[in-house]
Amino acid sequence: MSDGAARPESIGVRGDAALLRSSHRRRNALTGEWVLVSPGRTKRPWQGAVADVDSEPLPAYDPDCYLCPGNVRANGETNADYGTTFVFTNDFAALRPDVAVERVDDGLLRAETEPGTCRVVCFSPRHDLTLARMSPDEVRTVIDLWAEQTVELGRTFRWVQVFENRGEMMGASNPHPHGQIWAGGALPLEPSKEDATQRGYHSAVGRRLLADYAAREAGGPRVVVETDEWLVVVPYWAVWPFETLVVPRRPAARLPDLDDAQRNGLADTLLVLLARYDNLFQTMFPYSMGWHGAPFADESTDHWTVHAHFYPPLLRSATVRKFMVGYELLAEPQRDITPEEAAARLAALSAEHYLDRR
Repeated sequence: MSDGAARPESIGVRGDAALLRSSHRRRNALTGEWVLVSPGRTKRPWQGAVADVDSEPLPAYDPDCYLCPGNVRANGETNADYGTTFVFTNDFAALRPDVAVERVDDGLLRAETEPGTCRVVCFSPRHDLTLARMSPDEVRTVIDLWAEQTVELGRTFRWVQVFENRGEMMGASNPHPHGQIWAGGALPLEPSKEDATQRGYHSAVGRRLLADYAAREAGGPRVVVETDEWLVVVPYWAVWPFETLVVPRRPAARLPDLDDAQRNGLADTLLVLLARYDNLFQTMFPYSMGWHGAPFADESTDHWTVHAHFYPPLLRSATVRKFMVGYELLAEPQRDITPEEAAARLAALSAEHYLDRR
């Protein structure tokens, strides 16, 4: 693990440490967009919304849970009596495969149908677990499932989006540990931007953008977890207060391309990151997480590096979140603490989950 020692050239633009004390903008190298950084805004008085924290422990099995083994879901289907991971097609899918191809285009107004599919991935039969509390072998099983599903869906669809919404604050409709996989024929907006910037960088310098970025960040002040196989940083351009980027240190364009050592390393890395997230405010840390890898049906993937984004909303405590409103919606994203401060706070935390220490 890295000790987080700062390299002067990594602190700010051209090593300008004074930048960290002033409002400034940073460019997202993956998308080309900008974010306004406003150090010190967390010191302002807060009389806004405060979320409730549910401290009641969950049971290992909930007979009323739609995702627990053997239970009946809302549409009348019965779950398998699964003992590890479990995948099924979402009963209320946003994308469906049996969609006729139709387009509307009169210049200003354009629309087209989008065939696809949506799947639910139960990480564990245990209702009371999260990825942060699972064993390395159990997390490895989830990683293998993500890779298998990506291969299967990639045979039909151009884009496969693996993601997890954790916690009520991020819209999770069920506390059972689960994520989702959506797949569609079009390349969505965010991966489209990342594809263009990575392709342009590779064309210009002959190297992968995220490989160079990981090499630049290694050992620096934005590192949260650093191993031989993986690097977790609060990216230089982070928008959310404790946002992180998870990047492999050896080339891989998609999740299925990760070899055995990378998958084992990823399981360990995720457990450290998620424990530190939960330890920050001693709560089940909410977030939206998702994997971006090379689109399918493209001729070359040499410019791509698979990576995960974690977007957690909490700002000051377990009950006070960051809101993306006003300036953020109408102008550009803005953050209230520097990425360097956020990384230092996360990196200083124990990798042992606070519930295990109890």
